Amino acid sequence: MNDTSLKNDGRTGFSRRRFITGTGSLLGAAALAGPTPSAWATPRTAAAPIASGSRVPALVIGTGYGGCVAALRLAQAGTDVHMAEMGMAWDTPGPDGKIFANTTRPDDRSFWLRTRTKQPLSNFLGFPLDRNVNRYTGILDAEEFGGITVYQGRGVGGGSLVNGGMAVTPRRENFGAILPTVDAEEMYSTYYPRANSGLGVTTIDPAWFEEADCYQYARVGRKHAERAGFPFLFVPAVYDWDYMKREAAGTVPRSALDGEILYGNNHGKKSLQKTYIDRIRATGRVTISPLHKVTTVTPAPGGGYTVLIDQLDTTGRTTATKTVTADKVFFAAGSVGTSKLLVGLKATGALPLLNDEVGRGWGDNGNVMCGRANHLWDPTGKLQASIPTGGIDNWDAGGAFAEVAPLPTGIETWASFYLSITKNPHRARFTWNAAAGRVELDWQTAWKQPSIDAAKTIFDRINRKEGTIYRSDLFGVHKIWGDHLTYHPLGGAVLDKATDNYGRLHGHPGLYVIDGALIPGNTSVNPFVTITALAERNIERIIATDL
Repeated sequence: MNDTSLKNDGRTGFSRRRFITGTGSLLGAAALAGPTPSAWATPRTAAAPIASGSRVPALVIGTGYGGCVAALRLAQAGTDVHMAEMGMAWDTPGPDGKIFANTTRPDDRSFWLRTRTKQPLSNFLGFPLDRNVNRYTGILDAEEFGGITVYQGRGVGGGSLVNGGMAVTPRRENFGAILPTVDAEEMYSTYYPRANSGLGVTTIDPAWFEEADCYQYARVGRKHAERAGFPFLFVPAVYDWDYMKREAAGTVPRSALDGEILYGNNHGKKSLQKTYIDRIRATGRVTISPLHKVTTVTPAPGGGYTVLIDQLDTTGRTTATKTVTADKVFFAAGSVGTSKLLVGLKATGALPLLNDEVGRGWGDNGNVMCGRANHLWDPTGKLQASIPTGGIDNWDAGGAFAEVAPLPTGIETWASFYLSITKNPHRARFTWNAAAGRVELDWQTAWKQPSIDAAKTIFDRINRKEGTIYRSDLFGVHKIWGDHLTYHPLGGAVLDKATDNYGRLHGHPGLYVIDGALIPGNTSVNPFVTITALAERNIERIIATDL
């Protein structure tokens, strides 16, 4: 374990023993407590789920960024839309009066159909952080493949429910490597501004940032970056900054300042529920069925597509299977969900005319995490806002952009924590395993090495300048790099390969992909603004030509 920041300096009387003792109630209890009978076993309320035998002009599979853009614009153009969402509605408080669980106190609401949590940061000071929970249709899915764990949001609002809210538009000079067949001029003049407006993207008040206790960790990250010669960039986000100021003043319930992020945010964050979905509901043309999982899409004899949908209860059990006919189907189940569904449908003959590009071009956005142990004279603060506000840019020289991330534990950690996005060239493929009856991903853990190397171009230099070292107690025993996961899955049904240049799937007219599966593996920054902007571009063309 790394003890650089944990030594007694002769002045404070501080020791590792005292640090562990002080954190035991927060971390040890969370790790060691067993499951209790689920208090959230009753399904969330949902208005009029879709009936078997229905016919709909447009069915959208998923309620994340791309799906919400498609549903809103179709409805505004006069088309009735139904959205099928595998997760819950997340619109009803639990027995504790809150809709979402706290990051430091995971409960049944936290994870999708697991009996033990699988937190991205798995250890702290030798303590394992995961705990037993009851199987429940919780908000965060840690989907495990052979070489990687993919974290995805489950519920109405998709990934917007669980991400850190960093709403970043890529630098224009990088766009050609992200979506080479898309006109950058129209994206930056029309669709990125439209997406940022629709998502409610704003930037923190710089003057407040300088004085807020909750961003001491970010100011320390900035200081270390700049002293090592790297630029620190303020990054826009989808949080209500006025609400956060009131949190700091103690006049409203704390949300970001209570560490809420990984399992949802109860107040200030502008998830899709508060932006696109509010406007979707206002059209009166869109219905949403939570806990409805699409399993099959096949051409219907009379035109359109026959869709089989399983209705789930909160244990994940199928309670009914419904047959629906849709004139047009929009795949918006996220990069992994859309790719798995399409690969399975092609392999089993349900959609045999899909081309061989389906399943290819999947990447992890170069995600890798690490922590650094700061000196005792560089505390990062026990109060940390869970919404990141800045990053370190070494993309051109070293192939990495690093988000200065919070560790919202409620205790002083003397640690700086980072999520890096890197130029990782590796791309994986989803394939059908006929013997097992499932879709698999061929990602290899060793493929993370380019991401580690790129991140090291930043943090090795900072450590040399500051005389600090990496934390090795966050991802296991003596493990420095969080190289086992991604928060940003992209690709699997790549634009202008598996689809045409606007997301129309080849071989089956009336089928569309409109989510992160279209983007081949990397966006150079947090991807949800790009997913939203691309969806705005594509649906505008589809409405103009296909309806």
